[in-house]
Amino acid sequence: MYKRIIMLTALLLCAAAAHAQVYKWVDEDGVVHYSDQPVPGAELVTLPKRSSSNPVPATRQRSTEPRSAAAAATAPASKTPETVSYTALSVTAPVAEETLWNIGGVLNVSLALQPALQPGHRLRLYFDGEPREIRSLNFQLEEVWRGEHNLQAEVLDETGKTLIRSQPMRFYVQQTSIQRP
Repeated sequence: MYKRIIMLTALLLCAAAAHAQVYKWVDEDGVVHYSDQPVPGAELVTLPKRSSSNPVPATRQRSTEPRSAAAAATAPASKTPETVSYTALSVTAPVAEETLWNIGGVLNVSLALQPALQPGHRLRLYFDGEPREIRSLNFQLEEVWRGEHNLQAEVLDETGKTLIRSQPMRFYVQQTSIQRP
């Protein structure tokens, strides 16, 4: 009985996700953003329908693993890299407006990026307005002390051009104080 309810719920969620609308807009810095939530000035993007009866042949499927430096060096120079259009970048941890207690100066950060980071592209994080190069979607920042802090992430291409930028988010760090008599 419970299996049927779970399966029905999963199918309904998948159907809802398949019919989701996507909106596209360009901010004042010229960065293209995509979202499932409409914002002023956004245009509705019509996504092509993909038939599940005609899957992509296995020989054409792309690997999600980054190519090694040796593989990249042996690639033909005349081949141009594919243009990737990232659809979403967000800071998933900490949560916006969250108050963290007694973290000891070490902040665990998680990002979500769709599709996966492509070879040659890199991540940059702005912590309280200061840029920091990061190497993965999950990492730690040190020396994060009491107070209000801001995070924003972006993906850069090989030339340093911003391809997508997350919404800025704010969080707070509190430290329990010990009162002395």
